[in-house]
Amino acid sequence: MLEYLLRLALLLPLLGGLIWGSLWLTRYVQTRLAGQVAGGGGRQLELVETSLIAPGVKLAVVRFREREILLGLSRHGMVRLAEAPASPAESA
Repeated sequence: MLEYLLRLALLLPLLGGLIWGSLWLTRYVQTRLAGQVAGGGGRQLELVETSLIAPGVKLAVVRFREREILLGLSRHGMVRLAEAPASPAESA
């Protein structure tokens, strides 16, 4: 019984450290990759506004290549509802 408790006392902190280290490494790698993608050029897609219509249903306006696109978002997918030129005052 004492041997079991000693093994548990040694391996449990080791397992916790491995879990914490893998989570830290994942977050570090994701931020490095996101920085490389964003630094490679200007962002072409910008979320302008979202509005919650019902639980699980949203409306979103995104700006993409000087166009504003109205999207309907649900748990089942995404649908383009409308598209218009971006207003000149906001597309800077």
